[in-house]
Amino acid sequence: MAIEKLKRHKSPDTDHIPVDLIKARGRTIHYEIHKLTDSIWNMEELPEEGKESIIVPIYMKGDGQTDCSNCTGLSIFHTTYKILSNILLSSLSQYAEEIIGDHQCGF
Repeated sequence: MAIEKLKRHKSPDTDHIPVDLIKARGRTIHYEIHKLTDSIWNMEELPEEGKESIIVPIYMKGDGQTDCSNCTGLSIFHTTYKILSNILLSSLSQYAEEIIGDHQCGF
């Protein structure tokens, strides 16, 4: 499910592995990604390359590039870590909803 959540037809991330390739390669690559994410889970620590990302400024409407408050950051990191993030998000969302309850923010 985590792989299926990835968006197709995007530029490769910092690992240079296109999402389309991961989705097309089937069981072999899925098994290898599973081994990687399982290893990270069991070690309880991300490898160094998983702690790095490229932050690209995205300018919103308005004054353009002259006003820093008119900018948001887009973080680009390894495709395999996006998969791990999707797994963590789906696992932790149910617990967060129980804790937060009716006190949710409008983000």
